[in-house]
Amino acid sequence: MKIAVIGTGYVGLVSGVCFSDFGHEVTCVDLDAAKVARLDRGEVPIYEPGLDTVMARNVAAGRLRFTTDLRAAVAGVDAVFVAVGTPTRRGDGHADLTYVMAAAQEVAHALTGYAVVVTKSTVPVGTNRKMAEVIRAARPDADFDVASNPEFLREGAAVDDFMRPDRVVVGVESDRARQVMGDIYRPLFLRDFPIVYTDLESAEMIKYAANAFLATKISFINEIAALCERVGADVKAVSRGMGLDGRIGNKFLHAGPGYGGSCFPKDTRALARTGQEHGVPLQITETVIRVNDDIKHRMVDKITDLCGGAVNGKVIAVLGVTFKPNTDDMREAPSLTIVPALVGAGAQVRVVDPQGEREGRLMLPGVEWMASAYAAADGADAVVILTEWNEFRALDLRRLAGNGGARVLADLRNIYSRADALAAGFAAYDAVGR
Repeated sequence: MKIAVIGTGYVGLVSGVCFSDFGHEVTCVDLDAAKVARLDRGEVPIYEPGLDTVMARNVAAGRLRFTTDLRAAVAGVDAVFVAVGTPTRRGDGHADLTYVMAAAQEVAHALTGYAVVVTKSTVPVGTNRKMAEVIRAARPDADFDVASNPEFLREGAAVDDFMRPDRVVVGVESDRARQVMGDIYRPLFLRDFPIVYTDLESAEMIKYAANAFLATKISFINEIAALCERVGADVKAVSRGMGLDGRIGNKFLHAGPGYGGSCFPKDTRALARTGQEHGVPLQITETVIRVNDDIKHRMVDKITDLCGGAVNGKVIAVLGVTFKPNTDDMREAPSLTIVPALVGAGAQVRVVDPQGEREGRLMLPGVEWMASAYAAADGADAVVILTEWNEFRALDLRRLAGNGGARVLADLRNIYSRADALAAGFAAYDAVGR
């Protein structure tokens, strides 16, 4: 199959690279000439384990290329995947479809024969029909179908998720489009990974409903964690006891400083807004959003209390600022609420993150970047574990605690135990829900 992918952001680049690894001929398009030049040099602009190897393999095989020329990329293709950004729109919380509709307009003028125009971006219900209207208005003679094919990629494990998905969701309305999508995903079907065919609206809704449900599990366990702290229970034991119930499952039941990233915050807000617009307020989703915001501020209070009630003049080492490990993504990360609050309260904040410094320098002004956890903790009054990178999971706690005997540890990812922290020389230890 011949495929064009519009947009080389996280979703577009991973999708394009992996489609080429299926054996398809893929051209990835981006308006940013500098970014395309980097990709042509073999440089991956995002941190995603394994993506560089797969990309290099398929470029070398001649199945994958990058360009700024959308018209040339779309000519003669079987499918065009639109994978541009849909950021939260200012003012109303809805997804901004400016880039999606602009891409549809350009694709309309570039089509040379029948093709399926596939929305890979996360878009509100009804967007695919609006895209079809845009294309028809621009090119009444165009021969095309639209399809919804939402992505379910976890940052840090995206290549494996694409190659071994729980399911592939495809919203189509014609047998012709279904055949094309079936041919594109045939390698997965032959390996018994399920492909769910449905209508456009249901495919769009599946994406939002899935993310809202997972975000709900996170906010739920974080509220339970707060209650555990008051009544003397251990949220880790509670999570395990809940997760062993097959009806619940153990994923997304890890208490912490709240969810972040490019999906959950944006998608929950967009889903809540859709509910409001249609007169069906999604009260659970709206509460999840509010609880997640509150949790981040509660983490600031936790750190402040651990420091004796004030952080003014304190030196605080923060370990990890990306929203999760194995990514360089800082979007909506809890650190973007917690760290500025500490700085604003007068703390001197030192930060270390294996991949977050490039973005973090822009998004976290007023902090000092360090080379290691031990360098950040040297002379600090407090150490805060904010992102559970592997290199923070087996630290020498005695070395981290130093020799002063006054340093405290805020373990916001529940990696260590109170007994081990105090035995190592920390003056005090606090975690989430324990």
